[in-house]
Amino acid sequence: MTPRGAEGTHPPRRSLAGFTGAGYDKGRGPLWQVAWQLVSGLVVVRWWCPAALRVALLRAFGARIGTGVLVRHGVRVHWPWKLTVGNSSWIGQDTWLLNLEPVVLGDDVCLSQGVLLCTGSHDRRSPTFEFDNAPITVQDGAWIAAQATVLRGVTVGADAVVGACALVVRDVPAGATVLAPAATWPTGAGERPRNG
Repeated sequence: MTPRGAEGTHPPRRSLAGFTGAGYDKGRGPLWQVAWQLVSGLVVVRWWCPAALRVALLRAFGARIGTGVLVRHGVRVHWPWKLTVGNSSWIGQDTWLLNLEPVVLGDDVCLSQGVLLCTGSHDRRSPTFEFDNAPITVQDGAWIAAQATVLRGVTVGADAVVGACALVVRDVPAGATVLAPAATWPTGAGERPRNG
């Protein structure tokens, strides 16, 4: 089906059946991958798993994690061997590190609840929709607030703040603050409430 007004202007339809995954290295063999998926799903993400055990299991599977790191329950790490975390960093509940490529978190980094760091993507121009992945770096002292998403290839600079629900598609300079658009009040919706 061709969108109205786009006749003759769109590229040929992609063929997902032709996808090869060329250039993507999982970093470990199939047995290691299966072992991680079992340990992660049965233990690491569970609320009853102590935070210290979570960190120990991530390290056992190849993550490089500094001292004083807190990893809350519900955190999903795709490949721990592609994760580096500095000292005294926090990874909040239900955070998802979709690290097909390396994710590096500096010292004193805070990833709040429900954050998504996604190193994976696809080349929309590829006829077989091949991967277009790139690493993510979050430098020392940065805070990524609840339910924000950081996409492939981004560096979040030192002491930067990414506001709740923000979508980050390019680098954030050190010390900068980026925010998601705030809710707007339609005309005639009554008096706008005041914040605290």
